[in-house]
Amino acid sequence: MPLTLLSVNCGIPRIIGTRNGQPVLSAIGKSPVPAETVFFGRLGIEGDTQANRAVHGGPDQAVCAYSAGHWAWWDSERDLKCEAATFGENLTLLGADEQTVGIGDRFAWGDVVLEVTQPRGPCSNVDLYHRRSDLAQCMTLTVRCGWYMRVIREGSAATRDATIRHIVADKRPSVAEAFLARHDSRLLPDLRRRVHDAPALAAAWRRAIARTLS
Repeated sequence: MPLTLLSVNCGIPRIIGTRNGQPVLSAIGKSPVPAETVFFGRLGIEGDTQANRAVHGGPDQAVCAYSAGHWAWWDSERDLKCEAATFGENLTLLGADEQTVGIGDRFAWGDVVLEVTQPRGPCSNVDLYHRRSDLAQCMTLTVRCGWYMRVIREGSAATRDATIRHIVADKRPSVAEAFLARHDSRLLPDLRRRVHDAPALAAAWRRAIARTLS
């Protein structure tokens, strides 16, 4: 089940604005990698860093992906013109989204194999970066959130216009289901349990789901 990599994007922490009178440091401002290939390590992509490692980064959040299939919706419904890295993602993809990608699915191209670990939890830095007040809320309400991946096999891979092999995990919840399991209290307990028990689910997301089951 192939999909297309439009761009690999990296960035370093910069001041993106102020909150409560204090400067906010974030690496959400990413740009396409100019080189034709880049190295993916266990903790992320070479040249990409995080400002707050307490909530971003680590093996379970080494790489963030977002679907370019959402661009038309953002343009027509929220007047947001999108391009690669608009949402601070490392991988801008076409041909997959939160409904078709599942926890434990693997993406392979070049020397690299990535595994989907959890949905992205939209934060207020998206709004601050774009000087908006509605984007993070819309990402949450519409489940156009993106997802995180761990690096299963390190190595180098193409940074643009590449075909990625999408290896679908067995009996896995979708990224959308995993997102709703944490954020929608109306979701049936059986589905929340299925998300919680997904073997590849990130530990932090599993702990959050566990609190909804108690």
